[in-house]
Amino acid sequence: MAETRYARLYAKIDRALKEKSKRTALYQVMKRGRDSRHAAVDVLPGGEGFRDEVRGIKLRCLEQQDDLVDRFAEKARERGASVFLAKDGAEAIAYILKVARACGAKVVAKSKSLTSEEIEVNHPMEAAGMEVIETDLGELIIQKVHEKPFHLVFPAIHKTAGEVAKIFEQVAGEAVSKDVDAIMKVVRRYLRPIFLNADIGMTGANVGVAETGAIVIETNEGNARLVSSIPDVHICIMGREKIVETVEDALQMMLAHPISAVGQHLTTYVTMMGGRSPLGEGEAPRASHIIILDNGRTRMREDALFKDALNCIRCGACMNICPTYGVVGGHTFGHIYPGPIGIPWTAEVHGLELAGDFAPLCISCGLCKEICPAEIDIPMMIAAVKDRDSETHPHPAVNRILMAAEAFAKFGSATAPVSNWLLKNRTYRWVMEKTTGISRSRELPPFNRQTLVKRMRKRGVSPVSKPVRRVAFFVDLYANYNAPELGMAAIERLEARGCEVVVPPQRGCGYPYIGYGDLKKARKVADENVRHLAPYVERGYDVVTTEPTAGYCLKISYPKLLDGREDAKALANRTYELFEYLELVEAEASPDVASLKGRRFGLHIPCHQRPLGAGRHAMAYLEGRGAQVEVIETGTCCGMAGTFGLKVGLLGHALSQAVGEPLFRSFKEAGVEAIVTESSVCSIHLKAGTDLEVWHPLELLRDGRVD
Repeated sequence: MAETRYARLYAKIDRALKEKSKRTALYQVMKRGRDSRHAAVDVLPGGEGFRDEVRGIKLRCLEQQDDLVDRFAEKARERGASVFLAKDGAEAIAYILKVARACGAKVVAKSKSLTSEEIEVNHPMEAAGMEVIETDLGELIIQKVHEKPFHLVFPAIHKTAGEVAKIFEQVAGEAVSKDVDAIMKVVRRYLRPIFLNADIGMTGANVGVAETGAIVIETNEGNARLVSSIPDVHICIMGREKIVETVEDALQMMLAHPISAVGQHLTTYVTMMGGRSPLGEGEAPRASHIIILDNGRTRMREDALFKDALNCIRCGACMNICPTYGVVGGHTFGHIYPGPIGIPWTAEVHGLELAGDFAPLCISCGLCKEICPAEIDIPMMIAAVKDRDSETHPHPAVNRILMAAEAFAKFGSATAPVSNWLLKNRTYRWVMEKTTGISRSRELPPFNRQTLVKRMRKRGVSPVSKPVRRVAFFVDLYANYNAPELGMAAIERLEARGCEVVVPPQRGCGYPYIGYGDLKKARKVADENVRHLAPYVERGYDVVTTEPTAGYCLKISYPKLLDGREDAKALANRTYELFEYLELVEAEASPDVASLKGRRFGLHIPCHQRPLGAGRHAMAYLEGRGAQVEVIETGTCCGMAGTFGLKVGLLGHALSQAVGEPLFRSFKEAGVEAIVTESSVCSIHLKAGTDLEVWHPLELLRDGRVD
């Protein structure tokens, strides 16, 4: 069964990679969405702070959800609406068919609604003899070709103007130019009589307001306003998580939706409906039906980890930043709900099996959390989906091997230099690829027999007799087993500024367990490292690391894995990136005199560094020594994603390269002499993709030159 699942996924990835023009167009649209959002947030009072407000509202309303549903229903009924609480899709559909039969409906005009897609409402209505027409242009396009939405906000973003023209040639029975204006004239001509003559108008709702019983519908085309106002019967299908407490809460959502989706401060059309009025004096009242859908949401709310998914506002921002979604698109990366948030939503609403079909496309870069307007920890939920799915579909061998990277690093270090010779041997790498799934085309870093831990043990007591600060150094794998000289350079730099540095007992950070979805082992590693490091924190030590992913684990992942344990939170609060810490101690000591004047570098910010210092500390450090440093990025991941890019094939190296292509091109076009990054694994990918030298900042600062 697992082989069939992966065969299907590989076939979809292969098809997407071969459609170069489509994935280029998709990438450009996703990047435009990211860039527009960034520009819009920049001029927003408070900037990214709006996310804290959104999350606060969603958390408050989630805690009151049952009460808010009841209050909304009461207020909506007072305004003349009929409100039906549907426990699942079947109940919702039965209610809709009952309403349709009562009014003798033949034509149903719909506006875009992910909730109606969730329960696949069109098929039973069509089976009952009704004509159902999507009036949102994107939804109409995919309806005509019998596809599922490609994106939450842009359902037909994968279609070219030429393809759309051919679709509407079939609809209109006439030749249609691929010119956008010509297409729109045909679409308007087709939809106008549908708007005017539909028996039922069906919409979703972006927000429900418990205070007033009103619903909010946001569009950029205006079709929802026509669909909800003209027909005699209006049916709204809304998930119960969409209900907020007050009008002020709703106004905040009206900002968060468009700014996160497309970089608008407000959608072109915002409709707030509370009941329906007759079309004219003496006319009969018109029906309004609001279906509040559960469909697994109450169950989801009881799950300590997955209830965070209920804070989703359906903006699609996570899709715009997801590196693999931006290559393969929603028909590969999704079921009905596509993209990163689609994985936990699919698991809870449509079943773990369906979510597991596309969950491996998440490379655990964490960027979806960093852009989410409700600050949902999507990566951790996806890790949980992978973890639960592994009970029936065991992790592939290559994933298990990469999760055990620490054991292999120990072995490689213990057997160096023999292990290094083997890693450069073509025959051995071919055998290794066939047996482990690690790509032979990836140049792997050599191992060092004299690990950092051994060197520190051999060195003995700290040479700093009267320390101004005390540091517990968190080494992680690369600085211990592969590049101990890098770790020693960091330690020596700290000591030169009066810091006593110790290396406590510790394990690697364990992030591969999170990324590939073995949360039991991830929690075990987190617990072990916290128990080792927390006593040092209690004694006044700060924890410093050179590896961004290690810092991410200590500050962000461990408190979550350990359910907010106090020692984990204390450790998180005292953890620093190396250059962040050097900024602190250099206020108390003389800076070094290393000079990089006249040197120009491109800086790559690793994904897991973005919620930490976003590279600004290293950048400032290098600029303070005369270097010109330019941040080069596409707004998403480089594609390496820890160990993901080490794997052979479509769900590894090939997809990693496709993700990285735009970034590689940007670095080459920037004309920098070399790339600087603090990530050990990103450096492998960037060097291979650009043919430029890639350095850790510490390597540049050695005597003021690259050596």
